[in-house]
Amino acid sequence: MEFRVTGQKIDPAQLILAIGDTRVGACVTFEGRVRRQNEGRSVLSLDYEAFKPLAEKEGQRILEEARQKFGVLDAVCVHRTGSLKLGDLAVWIAITAEHRGAAFDACRYVIDEAKARVPIWKKEHYGDGSTEWINCATRGPGVSGPGPAG
Repeated sequence: MEFRVTGQKIDPAQLILAIGDTRVGACVTFEGRVRRQNEGRSVLSLDYEAFKPLAEKEGQRILEEARQKFGVLDAVCVHRTGSLKLGDLAVWIAITAEHRGAAFDACRYVIDEAKARVPIWKKEHYGDGSTEWINCATRGPGVSGPGPAG
């Protein structure tokens, strides 16, 4: 099981090679990509920032919770940082389990918990020239302004 934060392009074909076990009956993958629109606004690109040691520690905790809760055999989650353009892969998850239901449920759990708990901040660059930090669940209510880089 591995949760990794990287500034490098994510290569699912390479990552999937590390997951394999004769007990595996299901492998569910998820790809989160940079899309061109969010809440009616034209998006040109994204910047992701993270506090890597804490992000990887919390991410690893989430994968372990998924293993215990859903009985998965293996789990990998890789999240990008840096500047990403439209269509770039921002997050990739693979979950293996003996049965598909556990793999699907664990995959949803991992992405939902990662978005809520892992200290990774997303800044959207819009077509009108403005930028905004969004979906920063770890920042808490009532907090405004930029993400970790200040």
